Amino acid sequence: MDSSIVTIIVALVLVFIAWKFLKGIVKTVALVAILALAAFVVFGGGLG
Repeated sequence: MDSSIVTIIVALVLVFIAWKFLKGIVKTVALVAILALAAFVVFGGGLG
């Protein structure tokens, strides 16, 4: 459970950074990739 919370916090920070510094389609692709990875880690059982 703790790793899920950490993953969500890291994903939110990465989304914030992408939102502030990226533009256009690059931003969209980055946001989709970040959220997809976070969902995989939280719901798919993690990376390890």
